[in-house]
Amino acid sequence: MPAITPATLTTRALLLDMDGTLVNSDAVVERCWRRWAIRHGLDPEQALKVVHGRQGYATMAVLLPDRPMEQNYADNRVMLAEETADLDGVVPVPGAPAFMDAIDGLPHALVTSADEALAQARMGAAGLRMPETRVTAERVGASKPDPEGFLKGAAELGFDPADCVVFEDSEAGIQAGRAAGMRVVGVGPRAAAFAPDVHVMDLTALTATRIPDGTLRLTFSA
Repeated sequence: MPAITPATLTTRALLLDMDGTLVNSDAVVERCWRRWAIRHGLDPEQALKVVHGRQGYATMAVLLPDRPMEQNYADNRVMLAEETADLDGVVPVPGAPAFMDAIDGLPHALVTSADEALAQARMGAAGLRMPETRVTAERVGASKPDPEGFLKGAAELGFDPADCVVFEDSEAGIQAGRAAGMRVVGVGPRAAAFAPDVHVMDLTALTATRIPDGTLRLTFSA
């Protein structure tokens, strides 16, 4: 059931996914994963149903469950290099530039399944400010839907999980946010099916402001 959007939500810190949440990278993700699926005799359309939100090696483990994990790690390194070099069609999610400007100076972190090089490339291609605090693929031992990345982001910002709100677009990401004990704002059409606490189609639908007690007020519009 889709989440009902409240008028406001208060929090102390924001944990932001990148792909599908701040950056629309669907075009390059689909190009790279279609090629990989075809090389491995898989149906590309079926593969694309599970690629979003996870690190590449974790997606490969879902699609090829009997394959040694070492091969998944090796393919993942190749995939990351391909994705970092291919920025054609990478654009900001509507409202993302203004949203990132609005939260500059407020507690927030990027928590992404991309590695540092890919995150820098995509945020740069989309013209978005890179958060000072970020948890990229190299910094976690487990991919989303494991909550490790969000828990690490909260700890680095100095807040309890219950004081954080996650912004996510994928099933794996929303599951990770919930497992971390955080409220979740789902962004975009994919997110609507996975019962986030709040759902918005893009980032034009909200504003973030600091209020006198130090909390952040997220105001949502229909």
